[in-house]
Amino acid sequence: MHYLEDNSVAGGRSGTERTDVREHVRPSVTRAEEVVASASGENFPVALRMLPAKFRRHLTNLYVFARLTDDLGDEARSGAGDDPATSVGQLRLGLLDELAADVARIYAGGTPSAPVMRAMADTVRECNVPAQPLLDLIQANRQDQLVTRYRTFAELERYCELSANPVGQIVLCIFGVATPKRVMLSDNICTALQLAEHWQDVAEDLAQGRIYLPAEDLERYGCTEADLAAPTAGAAVRQLMTFEVNRAAGLLDEGAPLVGTLRGAARLAVAGYLAGGRAALAAIRAQRYDVLSGTPRPRKPRLAGELVKAYVRGR
Repeated sequence: MHYLEDNSVAGGRSGTERTDVREHVRPSVTRAEEVVASASGENFPVALRMLPAKFRRHLTNLYVFARLTDDLGDEARSGAGDDPATSVGQLRLGLLDELAADVARIYAGGTPSAPVMRAMADTVRECNVPAQPLLDLIQANRQDQLVTRYRTFAELERYCELSANPVGQIVLCIFGVATPKRVMLSDNICTALQLAEHWQDVAEDLAQGRIYLPAEDLERYGCTEADLAAPTAGAAVRQLMTFEVNRAAGLLDEGAPLVGTLRGAARLAVAGYLAGGRAALAAIRAQRYDVLSGTPRPRKPRLAGELVKAYVRGR
């Protein structure tokens, strides 16, 4: 979901750093400011800072909800009050269930238990956000507890339908511009942004026991898991990443006309997300597709330039 951020532009702290807040994150007690403060090196996109306050508030609520959901699925660890017999996976699934129960409370007209969800409830009511995108984001993190490999790109795309596309759908609702055609274009952008993040974080994901690169692609380019665990990318990994980056770039281009259908704040925001994806892929190319020696991060001038081009050209 991290394209609500600016892909951790060069100069920020690494997203691999964790804090005690993230490890002991809990829906019932964790507050929005704690979620944001613990997201080390992860920043809101430049475009968000230039938007009117009402949109910033709702986008921030969405960011915090999505960030909390990710933290529950990626970072939560057992604390003093938890059953020591409960595995980390079981703990995270239980916490995600708590969050899903709060979503149900919102749509039943009740008051959510989680502080973060009480703010999200305001966005749901004021922007007519449907329940399914929220539930899909939670389900994606459930899936991360159970699935660590993807056989085909089609399987990975279905995961992106849960982990990424719902964010774009909610963003369109926040701006009041959701239509079937725009949602279709947004889904292409969001899937591409999720792929870009995965390709930036190949080494980090492997350290957590996950590989998002489809097995069929690994086999096609003669790559093994041992190759992905190397300190630097060999020729086969670089060839694989060239293919994956080009495919993600193609999806971005397919969705890019969405910008041209929008005006004002909505156009600026979506151009910002599109720019973040293009800048992230450019950073991988600039690192000669070596995603193992260090996480490729886009530089601010490239991000700003991509934002201006996307906004002016409308794609």
